[in-house]
Amino acid sequence: MHENSAEDAPQNALGRRSFLLASVGAAAAGALAVGATAQPAAATPPIVQGIRSRGVVIRPGDSRYSDLRTGNNVRFTADPEYVRLIASAEDARRAVQTAVDAGKRVSIRSGGHCFVDFVCHPDVEVILDLSTMVGVDYDERMRAFVVEPGARLLHVYEQLAKRWGVTIPGGICYSVGAGGHIVGGGYGLLSRAHGLVVDHLYAIEVVTVDVRGRASLRVATRDSRGALRDLWWAHTGGGGGSFGVVTKYWFRSPDATGSKPENQLVRAPARVLVNALSFPWESMDERAFRRILDNWGAWHEEFGGPGTPETALSSLFNLNHAAHGSIGMFTQIDADAPDATGVLERFIARITDGVNVETRAMTAPSGELPAMPGFHTTRELSWLQATRTVGADNPVITDPNSRGAHKSAYFKKRFTEAQVGVLWRQMRDPGFTNPDTMLVIFSFGGAVNAVKRSATANVQRDSIFKICLQTFWSDAKDDAHHLAWVRETYEAMFAHSGGVPVPDDRVDGCYINYPDSDIADVRHNRSGMHWSELYFQGNYPRLQRAKKTWDPWNFFTHSLAIELP
Repeated sequence: MHENSAEDAPQNALGRRSFLLASVGAAAAGALAVGATAQPAAATPPIVQGIRSRGVVIRPGDSRYSDLRTGNNVRFTADPEYVRLIASAEDARRAVQTAVDAGKRVSIRSGGHCFVDFVCHPDVEVILDLSTMVGVDYDERMRAFVVEPGARLLHVYEQLAKRWGVTIPGGICYSVGAGGHIVGGGYGLLSRAHGLVVDHLYAIEVVTVDVRGRASLRVATRDSRGALRDLWWAHTGGGGGSFGVVTKYWFRSPDATGSKPENQLVRAPARVLVNALSFPWESMDERAFRRILDNWGAWHEEFGGPGTPETALSSLFNLNHAAHGSIGMFTQIDADAPDATGVLERFIARITDGVNVETRAMTAPSGELPAMPGFHTTRELSWLQATRTVGADNPVITDPNSRGAHKSAYFKKRFTEAQVGVLWRQMRDPGFTNPDTMLVIFSFGGAVNAVKRSATANVQRDSIFKICLQTFWSDAKDDAHHLAWVRETYEAMFAHSGGVPVPDDRVDGCYINYPDSDIADVRHNRSGMHWSELYFQGNYPRLQRAKKTWDPWNFFTHSLAIELP
C-alpha cells in the first residue's frame, strides 16, 4: 500500500506513471503499432448511448466500506483507499482513467464469488465494483442478448427464460456474478447438452488502457479481426482481471438464425427430471467406495462425447467427508430429450451397480446442495423450478464467516486405483472432522468436447468430468489445519506428477474459475511446469499476445493474471 498524503499523491502518481511508460516503451511499441492499425475508435453501442451516470465512491468511515473490503471467502481482505461502485460503461472508463492518472493498483469485482485474492489483496488501492450493473436485455442492433457483469446467475436465468424462453448453460449457484463466471469459461448442468457459456458469447464491451495511459471503451465480437478478435477470444476462458474492465457481454449462439430473439440462443428446457440420492457413510466399506467411483468414471468414459441421448444428462457427485455422514448425488436431464426417463434410470443403475449400499433421501444439505428429501424418487419440475431448488439455498456460500480453500482438475479418464485410495484414506481421516469438506465431481464433456481446443481460450475440450476439492470453515485460527489437509489430499492425488494435474492422457490441468494460488507456488507445484500450462496450455501464447496489445502497462493484474510476454 502507498502511504502518500493527499497533498503528495498526484506528484508520486505522476512519477509512477512516467516510470511505467518508460519501462514498456520499446516492448510496447509493437502493441501501439497494432493498436494504431487494428483498433477502431472507441465505440459506445446503442444500448448505452446517453447513459453517463456516475457511480458512488466509498471510503473508510463509510458504513458500507467494511462489507465491500472482502468477498464471499473472508480469508482474503483489502484495505483500499476507496471502492468505486460503477454505474455505467462510461463511468467505468472514467474510473479507470482516474486510477491510471493517480498510479493506483486496482482490482475488479463483478460482485459474485472469488475463491482467492484476485479482488481483495493488501496491495489493492482501488476496487472497481460492478455489482450494481445487473441489466439483462435484448439488443436488436447486435441481434444478441446483453448481460451486465454484476448480474447474478439466477437473475440472468430468470430474465432470459421468462422474457424470451432462452438461457445460457451456466453454473448452479445462484449468487455467482456473471462477470467472472463468463470470462473464465462458465459451465453447468446444461453444458453437456449445449457446451460452455463462452461457446455462445458473441461480443464484449471492455475498458482497456493503451500504451499512452488512455482508458478507452472497446467492443470486440466473434466476427472481429486482428487485435479486436484476440481481445474477444481472450475473454472466452482467459479468466478475469487481466485485460480490462468488462462492462457488457452479448450472447448469440453460433448457429443462430433469423432475427427473432428466441432463435438467437439456447432454448431453455421446459421441464427436467430431477433425482437426488444419499449414500450413508455408515454402510460404506472400501470395496463399495471403490465400486461407486469406478462406476461413475466408467459411465462418463463411455458417454463423454457429444451426440448421444446421454449428452442431455448431467450429474453432480458430492464426495463428502465421513464427518458429514453421507455422500450425495444429484442428477438432472431435460425431460423432453430422447428417452430421457430411460437414460436417467440406466445412469442411476450404472452408478449403484454392485455398490450394495442402500440409497436414502438427501435429508441434509450435501456440500453446496440444499437438502432435497423429496427427490429420492425421480420427479419432474419446470426447468426454472429445478434451477431455483438447486441453486438458491447454498448452505456454505451463504455463511457470512465462510473461509475456504479450493482445488480443481479436469479428468479424461476415471480415477486411478491410487487416487481412489487417497480419497478413501483422506475422507475418513479421524484427525480431520470438518463436515463441510467435499470433492465435488461434476459431469463434463458432451457438447463441450465438440469444440476445438483453440476455438476459445478455455482449452480443456476432451475431459469427461472435473473436480473441485474444497473445504469451508469459519475461524481464522483454523486456517493452517484446513489448508494442510486440502493440500495433502490434492498433492497425494497427483503425487506422480509433482502434486498437480499435469496434462496427459488421464488429466487435463485446472479450471481458472476455481483459482488456486498454490499452483504458482513451487512448494506445492513440484512438477516444474509453469502455472499457466495447467490452466491454459497451448492457448497461453495467444493470451499473452492479447495482453501485450491491450494492457501493455500490466495495469490489470493479480496473482494468476496473464503475464506480459
